[in-house]
Amino acid sequence: MAELDIGKHCKIESCHQKDFLPFVCDCCSGVFCLEHRSRDAHACPEVFHEPSKKEFQPNGGSTGHRCSFEDCKEKSVLPVICPECEKHFCLAHRHQDEHKCEKLVAPQPRMAATRALVQKIVESKDGSKSKGRKGAKNSATAAKVALMKLKLHAAGDKGLPQSERTYFQVYLPKDSKETSQAMFFCSKWSVGKVVDYAATLASLKNNNNVLTAKKLRLCHPETGEVFRMDDTLLSLLACPESPLFNGGNVILEYLDNENTCLEDVTRYIQQK
Repeated sequence: MAELDIGKHCKIESCHQKDFLPFVCDCCSGVFCLEHRSRDAHACPEVFHEPSKKEFQPNGGSTGHRCSFEDCKEKSVLPVICPECEKHFCLAHRHQDEHKCEKLVAPQPRMAATRALVQKIVESKDGSKSKGRKGAKNSATAAKVALMKLKLHAAGDKGLPQSERTYFQVYLPKDSKETSQAMFFCSKWSVGKVVDYAATLASLKNNNNVLTAKKLRLCHPETGEVFRMDDTLLSLLACPESPLFNGGNVILEYLDNENTCLEDVTRYIQQK
């Protein structure tokens, strides 16, 4: 019976072992046994000699890659190619700015533009703060004038001491018969109690205890912010930013549970 020709001999001459499951190198395409299958084990010529294909040999024979930068005479074993100009440089000149790359894009004056933008933002914030302080001062002055008028006809609990009374012109929900009413409340009350009491004075429907119904909420007259029900009038009067004023305005409106701000306060109060 004829002998079956199965397997191949290792390409390494000193080995020449026949392997029934030989390995083929994906670089040099040589056939090798298990012991010499790695590139290092068989000293793959495609790997170890590849740099020599690109060797630059100036002055007849000296190997290495010479730097392309002006009078630099440095050489490197492996090529360091600039991805833009595609020239070889030594490690000291490998960056674009270091070898004055002909394709180097000049940096735009972004820092100057950035500084200007930051300065503009800072100025706008400072301006808004000064406007806010001026607006708060005007609101406080207007509230003092209005307070004297409110005390003449405001509705409220007559049993409250004068020192604890806080007066507001309360602007009512848009579907109410009246636009607003003058009322006074105890400064120690929570917003929730103020809302309940104002609803009673103005004969407003109050479904704040009904889970799915729209809730009657107290809102800031300028920002439209919906006040938390557990806030007290004292805390709102003492708030450093956008405070309420004794003698000032507040807004009552029916809102969904997720609403945290009244969209347009000018629908209730004409802003000056």
